[in-house]
Amino acid sequence: MKGKNQKLKLLYLAKIMQEQTDDTHALTMPQIIDELSKYGIDAQRKSVYDDLAALDDFGIEIIKEQVGFRTYYHCGNRTFEIAELKFLVDAIQSSKFITEKKTKELIKKLEKSISVYDAKLLDREVKVTGRIKKYE
Repeated sequence: MKGKNQKLKLLYLAKIMQEQTDDTHALTMPQIIDELSKYGIDAQRKSVYDDLAALDDFGIEIIKEQVGFRTYYHCGNRTFEIAELKFLVDAIQSSKFITEKKTKELIKKLEKSISVYDAKLLDREVKVTGRIKKYE
């Protein structure tokens, strides 16, 4: 099973970095290796350095920061900034043409474009008077 998942290592690494890191949450190399092991991937430090560089070359910005004796890595660029996503969530929630079910689906999709930490910031309820939200 580990051999099969090894081919997916770069994809899982991208997923980990995009979902679990942001400007205020970073991972150390041992933490990254531990996260990869949860997907059945046995990774060596050197190969993960190369993979992080490959992700950066591909366009997934990987920021490396030295704090004392530790090195931290996090994903930098995102398709949307938090303020833009909040605006989109507010617009979706306040639209009377979008059903409650579809509203939840759209917001879940938007949450996938940021870290799990920033996604919590999108959990907001917009109060708009005079509009009735369709239920489905």
